[in-house]
Amino acid sequence: MEISVDNKKPTNLQVKGQKMTTRKFGVDVSNNRRALGVINQKGGAQLYPCAVNKRTLPQANGNNENNVPNQVHRPITRKLAAQIANKKQCFPEDVLNPKESTETFKVWEDMEDQPVPMSLETTEPQKDHMEVEMEDIFEEPIVDIDISDTKNHLAVVEYVEDLYAHYRKMESYGMVSPNYMLTQQSDINERMRAILIDWLVEVHHKFDLQQETLFLTVNLIDRFLAKQSVVRKKLQLVGLVAMLLACKYEEVSVPVVDDLVFISDKAYSRTEILEMEKLMLNTLEFNMSVPTPYVFLKRYLKAAQSEIKLEQMSFYLMELCLVEYEMIKFTPSFLAAASVYTAQCSLYGLKQWSKTCEWHTNYTENQLLECSRMMVKCHEKAGTGRLTGVYRKYNTSKFGYAAKCEPANFIVREEGSQQ
Repeated sequence: MEISVDNKKPTNLQVKGQKMTTRKFGVDVSNNRRALGVINQKGGAQLYPCAVNKRTLPQANGNNENNVPNQVHRPITRKLAAQIANKKQCFPEDVLNPKESTETFKVWEDMEDQPVPMSLETTEPQKDHMEVEMEDIFEEPIVDIDISDTKNHLAVVEYVEDLYAHYRKMESYGMVSPNYMLTQQSDINERMRAILIDWLVEVHHKFDLQQETLFLTVNLIDRFLAKQSVVRKKLQLVGLVAMLLACKYEEVSVPVVDDLVFISDKAYSRTEILEMEKLMLNTLEFNMSVPTPYVFLKRYLKAAQSEIKLEQMSFYLMELCLVEYEMIKFTPSFLAAASVYTAQCSLYGLKQWSKTCEWHTNYTENQLLECSRMMVKCHEKAGTGRLTGVYRKYNTSKFGYAAKCEPANFIVREEGSQQ
């Protein structure tokens, strides 16, 4: 590399006596090198981000007439630019942010097509893309709840989905009008119905009957009362006969008629019970096969991968709904789904409704909230008042003291805060 000073080309090597020194860029470099900072301080040169320090070049005849050393700029190469960028030095603020100057510098004008050093490259973060990818990775999968029963022939895994699709179509035929007490009955009311069912819950528990028997009993009572007017003193007889028919449909060992006479404290005779049985079957047209909340509840508990506590809590809430007349407006499948959802909220203290539950129930969390809040209110008053049959039943060791679980009041509070 050659540097011209006053049209003279100094040689890189000169012999001064017996000592040989190296001249680089017109500067003597020997063992006694001075620090670059000292040179800068004495020379008073100003640093620039894109230019190197100015160095002095001795003239052939010494200094110039103003006794100021001649100066030259070192052109910036790609390698030097990378070194400047990578080197961690503390520069004063006025150096990092220099003021506008009339002096211009021509920096690697001929290297526009060259790649920029990695240390100078700036990459834009792909935040949105990464967030979408993370959401896809952690998306909750839908669990195959029947995979463990593939070898269980009683589970009929091959067509269990078809069965429940049929139940969903047929459940509306087992429902009654939510206003039948006003349109069909004149001597009984909602309160009397609640007293009857609360008493039947205790009878069902004493006879140690199957759970599906209780749900079918209540269904038969509502369907019969929706079509047949009944006087007040015959209402208990309707309940006894409905339980007798449900036992014949569901149970292996059926209570005899004399047991029902004894339970009613001989309020009704054997003949009256048999006559009411005929009337009820004819009114219902012998249609006993209707899907109740029980069949849906068992399926939805399986979808929720429930343990014994969740199962007991769900049945507790479901039986509380049987007593309430206002709950008959909901379909059996909807009541079952809301029971599982409310039970999870009560046990875990937070809202929980998995994709698997949503898939098998066909109900979203928002759809269940209204019914769930009604269940919470039933749960709050379960141990108070005169109708405590369900509460006392589930406040035993047989049912894991499910009645002692605190209700999910936060669901009701959220409704008040939104209003």
